Amino acid sequence: MIDKRTIFEIHRLKHLGWSDRKIARHLNIDRGSVKKYVANPVAVQKRPRRGSKLDPYQDQINRLVDQDPTVSAPVVLQHLKASGFDGKITIVRDYLMELRGKRKQRTAYCRFESPPGEQMQIDWGHFGALDYGDTRRNLYGLVVIESFSRMLYVHFTHSQKQWALHSGLLDAFAWFGGSPKQLVVDNMATAVVERLGSVVRFNDAFLDFLRHFCVEPVACNPGSPFEKGKVESGVKYVRRNFLPLRSFTDLDDVQRQALSWLTTVANVRIHQTTGERPAQRFEKVTLTPLPECLPETKQTESLLVHKDFAVRFDGNTYTVPPWAVGKTVIAKADAATVALYFKDKRIAAHSRSWQRKTRIETPSHREQVKKLRKRLWQDRQVAAFLSLGPVAVDYLEGLIEAGLPTKKQVKRLLALEDKYGTEAVIYAITKSMACKAWGADYVENIVHQEMTPKNEHPPVRLRNENLNRIRLKHTSLQEYDSHVLKRMKK
Repeated sequence: MIDKRTIFEIHRLKHLGWSDRKIARHLNIDRGSVKKYVANPVAVQKRPRRGSKLDPYQDQINRLVDQDPTVSAPVVLQHLKASGFDGKITIVRDYLMELRGKRKQRTAYCRFESPPGEQMQIDWGHFGALDYGDTRRNLYGLVVIESFSRMLYVHFTHSQKQWALHSGLLDAFAWFGGSPKQLVVDNMATAVVERLGSVVRFNDAFLDFLRHFCVEPVACNPGSPFEKGKVESGVKYVRRNFLPLRSFTDLDDVQRQALSWLTTVANVRIHQTTGERPAQRFEKVTLTPLPECLPETKQTESLLVHKDFAVRFDGNTYTVPPWAVGKTVIAKADAATVALYFKDKRIAAHSRSWQRKTRIETPSHREQVKKLRKRLWQDRQVAAFLSLGPVAVDYLEGLIEAGLPTKKQVKRLLALEDKYGTEAVIYAITKSMACKAWGADYVENIVHQEMTPKNEHPPVRLRNENLNRIRLKHTSLQEYDSHVLKRMKK
């Protein structure tokens, strides 16, 4: 390479009127070099490119970037090492920068360190979505980091509601083996209700949850993400190092892979800031032990049991015993199960379905419905009503489907029969069925407007009320006619 002194001499001799050939002979250099440096004195001679360890793996890197354009250098390095690459991350990072044609932008910020066990920082991250059949559910992760050691944990869920925050924190505290003295949060509605300057009003449910662990909440100032910069970096790290080039079947699969990644990658790497492995640094941390009585963190809702002996919950229907129809029950759900309670007693439990518009049914609940119907049809008063004919059978099915108290309705209909006669009641029942009006009130209104009472005097009442309630089935006269004809033939 020609030095600056030689370049200066080329230009000095050129100004004296020397030819390129004469200058080249005088300085013992190539004539082409003289011509090039006369035209551009700052021209730099290109060095031949030396081979790189990364050359055999460039096609593989290109394929990984095609799969995920945002894939980070540590993730790419993991895949390259599996293929036999023994280089360092710097060369991988430089190649990715060259491939993407951009350079990392760095922003200055103030850093502070916390004593061991003093503080944890939390934040939500949105990590795409999971498909369950035709249903697509957003995937969120509650990222929790112990500030001193940089020990990281992430709890995945399909919700960011109050119960999901509490469930994620309880899961994280159990994983860390205790709780910190302070918990740094941003201004999420599930933690901070409102603030005026330095005055912060925290969410009552959030404070009630933290009370069990003696944890002091600390809210960041709006627009100051650097105040919880450790967890901000943690969310980015999960997004860039855990998610790329992975596939998941369901929420349990995500959490399973995340726990493995935390143990084998995230918490055993050399942290860029501390220069130590988070798992080793965490050995110096002493947390507050968890209380014996842990708070309830399940999703809780009050639900009505509909006539199909099921409740509507999170886009699905879950069955309960049929005797609970019309009653209000309490649903308590987590990521795996949905339990239903009536007066603090659990009456049903189901595996939670994340697919919407599905019916989750326990076979025994349907069997109970069949048994109840069988008992109903064996009741004396119901049997007497059914003897009115096919119209009565259809109407009884309608009463059951409408969720009305069947025996009470049948009792009232039989009383109308006593007053107006069988034909009048059948006519009114047929008319109310045509209008899909179920219930003795509609039948009574029809016969009251269109018919006259058949009996002006009520039947004799006996002292024994059980005898007064006896009803005989309506028998067909065709049976007697058939019997008479047989005797006549003999």
